[in-house]
Amino acid sequence: MTPNAASASSAPSRRNFLASTAVAAVAVGGGMPLLAACGGSGGGSREGTTSGKDAKKLLPAYVASNVVAPDIPSKNGSSMGFTAKLDVATLKTSVPKKLGKGGKVTIMSPFWGSPPKGNNPYYTSMNDLIGVDVQWRNQDGNIYDQKLGAVLASSAMPDVVVVPGWNMMGKIPSAIIGKFADLGPYLSGDKVKEYPNLAAIPTDAWQRSIFGGKLMGLPMPASSVPNIVPLYRQDIFDKEGYEVPRSADEFMALCKEITNARAKRWACGDMKWTAFGNFGVLGGGEKPLWWNMVDGKLINRIETPEYLEAIEWTRKLFAAGVVHPNFKLGKSQIADPAPKFAAGEFLIWNNNIVNWYAQQASLATQNPDVKVWGMDIWGHDGGDPTLYAQNPAGIFAFVNKKASESVIRDVLAVANVTAAPYGTKEWMMTNYGVEGTHYTIKDGVPVKNDKGNNEVVNAYVMVASPAATTAHPDLPDYTKAMVEWEQRMGAFTKKSSFWGLQITEPSRYTNLVNDFEQLEDDIIRGHKKISDMQQAISDWKSKGGDKLRDWYKKLLDENGSAAN
Repeated sequence: MTPNAASASSAPSRRNFLASTAVAAVAVGGGMPLLAACGGSGGGSREGTTSGKDAKKLLPAYVASNVVAPDIPSKNGSSMGFTAKLDVATLKTSVPKKLGKGGKVTIMSPFWGSPPKGNNPYYTSMNDLIGVDVQWRNQDGNIYDQKLGAVLASSAMPDVVVVPGWNMMGKIPSAIIGKFADLGPYLSGDKVKEYPNLAAIPTDAWQRSIFGGKLMGLPMPASSVPNIVPLYRQDIFDKEGYEVPRSADEFMALCKEITNARAKRWACGDMKWTAFGNFGVLGGGEKPLWWNMVDGKLINRIETPEYLEAIEWTRKLFAAGVVHPNFKLGKSQIADPAPKFAAGEFLIWNNNIVNWYAQQASLATQNPDVKVWGMDIWGHDGGDPTLYAQNPAGIFAFVNKKASESVIRDVLAVANVTAAPYGTKEWMMTNYGVEGTHYTIKDGVPVKNDKGNNEVVNAYVMVASPAATTAHPDLPDYTKAMVEWEQRMGAFTKKSSFWGLQITEPSRYTNLVNDFEQLEDDIIRGHKKISDMQQAISDWKSKGGDKLRDWYKKLLDENGSAAN
């Protein structure tokens, strides 16, 4: 068991990459219909959305891959799961011939950690497989927004720029529309069939890739099920006889039972993101998902009683002293909670679902008896929860508008390899590199060595990805548990009115809610009061929130909703 053993998880996010150093919060996903002008369909508008028949004309034809069948098919918006070990000798081929024509392509992408040298064996092997000379311009993922803004404002852009959804703020969306190429002439309709792995990307993810009435992004698909899981130390629960709670009151009672500060044991971390699920708060990671039609009126999540109730309940956990002290400091001061969780200093931890596997694999190397498991999200009153879907794509690669046709086709050749499904030679090379150089096979499972960990990371996977997949052959029981958790939670998951719409808000409104997360955290930690939030909501309405509501309502009237 090793955290480096073969693993694939539904679409990486900022928090996947920073899993070992950041408290997991809500991950950004992507979605379904798309952007046209607010005043009508079609071309070039820098705000609004494209949906309905206008989007259908742009979307690539969907052709499901039959190269490898999952052990656990997708259900209720879940990822698909692979539990069988990879037989490296019998991996399938999804790209029978090189589509690249040998040209050079420069790519700028966020990178967490120290980027490897440009001529390393992983990069050269991938380039040989694809038939394209990819040259990486990796940038620090922690401050990528700063670099992104500068590059998009310059006249010297790389051929490809990767833009995560969490960086699509301020002027970035309109810059995307103005600076990047229309891929429709290469991918819309049956044209995509030249690139079979791209054709197998779900339509929802492609719809998310329409900006300003044009198909512009190469997407990284994700499960639409909310991805925050309350992980807990089941081994300690079993030893102490603790029962998994089913309501807010039961959770508080359990936390008080667990906590013994003198013995250096607390119940949990900051549970805000789980609380949003427990109380049925609108969400999904991106601001358009904070809006929903309720009883004929368009409301924002900050206006709902559930939002305030979730914040207040989380505040009570801090006030009761059951939250590990590690979480009481400001976000920039919080130390990595993982060692505290590993030591059993706290037993319940909000986390991105991808880190369920990572925590188990890591802790098991220290203690073979450890068992990290995931709680189902419960309704605060003990009933079923009401959850809201995240968008099914949230990281995109864009091609420079000035790129020649040969460069665009070489980029698509790169994406056709990186979007190869799990269980193929192309997936193996993209995610593990070269056998013997970057990984070895142990007990039928590929395990990266130090060179693999340093080189095979944060690069080609950012260009395009296959349909959301969970696969950990070294821990098949955890693969099964993760996918089944998504499927159970998916049964309670709704799509809010703007789910799947790639929306560009008018720039005058883009910063309206920027300070709300900090205010939430200040209230939860006792530095501010609920009345401060109520005042902030009132200010939000008067400073543009009500006008933004009118803008969204017009958008909904003209484009319709993807919500079921």
